[in-house]
Amino acid sequence: MIYLDNAATSHPKPEAVYRNMDQVLRHFCANPGRSGHKMAIEAGRIIFEAREKIGRLFNIKHTDRIIFTQNATAALNLAINGLLEPGDHCVTTDMEHNSVLRPLKNISLNGVKVDRVVASEDGFLDPADVSKAIGCDTRLVAITHASNVIGTITPIKEIIEAAHAKGVPVLVDASQTAGTMPIDVEGLGIDFMACPGHKGLLGPQGTGLLYISPAFSLRPLIFGGTGSRSDLDRMPDFLPDRFEAGTLNTPGIAGLAAGVEFLMGEGLENVRAHEVEIMTRLVSGISAIDGATLYGCSDPAGRTSVLSFTIEGVDPAFIGERLDRDFDIAVRVGLHCAPDAHRKMGSFPKGAVRMSPGYFTTLEDIDRAIEAVAEVAKTRSGKEALWTSR
Repeated sequence: MIYLDNAATSHPKPEAVYRNMDQVLRHFCANPGRSGHKMAIEAGRIIFEAREKIGRLFNIKHTDRIIFTQNATAALNLAINGLLEPGDHCVTTDMEHNSVLRPLKNISLNGVKVDRVVASEDGFLDPADVSKAIGCDTRLVAITHASNVIGTITPIKEIIEAAHAKGVPVLVDASQTAGTMPIDVEGLGIDFMACPGHKGLLGPQGTGLLYISPAFSLRPLIFGGTGSRSDLDRMPDFLPDRFEAGTLNTPGIAGLAAGVEFLMGEGLENVRAHEVEIMTRLVSGISAIDGATLYGCSDPAGRTSVLSFTIEGVDPAFIGERLDRDFDIAVRVGLHCAPDAHRKMGSFPKGAVRMSPGYFTTLEDIDRAIEAVAEVAKTRSGKEALWTSR
């Protein structure tokens, strides 16, 4: 299979990810931070070292501010629901994933006001528009670092500076950029950052993290055992324990640590360079296909490794089905959990075909994918093509 669905979950993983998880499951799968025997101590060391590696990757000095979660969605929910209260105002954009939009919609029903800044048709966000949207009651700006639909990279440095000038913290959804391009958390002044472990960081599913700046505190959303301060009937005040109730996913975090170590060994600059190279080939090839419409930034250097497109007269679902069935190419079709982005693109409600190469995708894979799309595009009969194929 040619796997072009890395924006959802990266595949394959580095071999070290598989080895680390297997070793932990076989030899060190005890509860970290609970018991005093050597297996539990080793499990705790694995968790600690994973935090340290993530801190080095993102330039996070206080690694106790890195909270492990089961995914980016949980991390975003912790930041949004742990900070905002009735009467607060939050600024976000119309390019966000449902992992941001739905929590904000839910708390808006309880008195939190939410405003969405409109990006351009190509997904570009003007920092001046974000600044204008900030009011005296704004308590958070929540933005994606890059669209999961069209890949356009958000100028977070300028947006953070604009928000901080008005005393407002910024939550960065780095789901599409963590592990694929350098992110200097402290250099950029990021206040909160949510990342999945299973995408660009090359870890397994069921892992994620939230960074919380020392300047801010959040309310915990989950309460339970931590192995520390068991004499208290409330959650400890110190991090990371305050937000890590229950047994952590030690095998998954070990796998995540291996993915992070692999990325540091390769160098994020090299990872990013490969991404731009393959996207240059993909954008050029798909744009040359008769009837193709590409969405997002035309410059591969201004986008992540994500390309969404449609073919005039051919249902996106049909394209995805044909690519999978006849060419063994995995893509994702539909709305990609970001309906507002598709409304902006004009691809709502059917959505689009999304190709998202990864670090292990080769130029030969890209060439084969382009040839396959060109072959599918020869069928230009719309719904009839979809139904007759079944």
